[in-house]
Amino acid sequence: MPPITSVFYELEFLILVLASLLAPVSIYFFMLLRRSISPWTVLLLAVALIALAGVDLITLQKLSLAAKASSSTLDDQFFATEISLALYLLPALFAGIGINLASHVLIRHLEQAERRFEQHQHASAESHSPR
Repeated sequence: MPPITSVFYELEFLILVLASLLAPVSIYFFMLLRRSISPWTVLLLAVALIALAGVDLITLQKLSLAAKASSSTLDDQFFATEISLALYLLPALFAGIGINLASHVLIRHLEQAERRFEQHQHASAESHSPR
């Protein structure tokens, strides 16, 4: 009897678990537990979440193809069910959160830059106004 091969024993599945669960949750806890955090750190973590989502999608596609070629019907059933759909929603969630975090940093920076510009314009107008 030939040994049953399964995609669940492959390195890609370990990468999937790390990219889907452990790394993003670790990033969230890191951000939540910090009392203060720089905008650059938030931006870096946002990019990391987006990159993890990309790794997650690529790994899911590879595992799905491997499951179709596998001799194990368990793999086929797993990737043909709603569980597979849920696995595809995780990277979308992480990428969305990463994009929101990056957008937040950018919006705050632009607001501060606009405020400095307005203060500079106001100070410039006062210095040139006749008294």
